[in-house]
Amino acid sequence: MSKVVMGIILGTVLGILDGLTALLYPGTESMIFGIIVGSTFKGLVAGLIIGLVARKLNSINLGILIGLAVGFLLALPFAMMPAENGQVYFWEIIIPGSLVGLILGFATQKYGKRPVSSAVHG
Repeated sequence: MSKVVMGIILGTVLGILDGLTALLYPGTESMIFGIIVGSTFKGLVAGLIIGLVARKLNSINLGILIGLAVGFLLALPFAMMPAENGQVYFWEIIIPGSLVGLILGFATQKYGKRPVSSAVHG
């Protein structure tokens, strides 16, 4: 599986799991559908970005670092938004979002396949 496809699929799955972690916090039950949809979309976008970057790089360490940064940056706007009850769940959003990026960065580098060069020999 290509690095980009792996990133998109794994990002989507991890995004769903990330959204479901909101159930660990009281008062989030009424918002769970929106949280899961938002986290799924964040995971998909993170997977796409990280997969595209992984196609250009061949370094697990850089993949992890870039994945962590992408996960953090995509989670940041949501982490700064107050919930319906007025509470801000900054770390509760930043930590799982960053971990999703970190895992994506590692997995796309380690297990994703690079595209095969289609150079024509004459």
